[in-house]
Amino acid sequence: MQMSRNEIIEKLKDIIVSADPGLEERASSVTEDTRIMQDLGLSSIGMLYIAIAIEEVFAIRFDNVGISDFETVRSIVDYIEKKL
Repeated sequence: MQMSRNEIIEKLKDIIVSADPGLEERASSVTEDTRIMQDLGLSSIGMLYIAIAIEEVFAIRFDNVGISDFETVRSIVDYIEKKL
């Protein structure tokens, strides 16, 4: 499944909102430079939910890394692109 970076980011925005509906406004302005923990303020449970949702939506598995190993949206998109 080949996707553009923008398509991946749009799917990530949907995942973020489903993890925490209160982040809908912030999620709409997510860019590759958005810092996951600092800018979005996700809890560790929210991060876990996002990791599971990413694995399901993109049909990938995180190998020897956790979602907390990624600081920015760019690093997540890079990882997803490599796995697709």
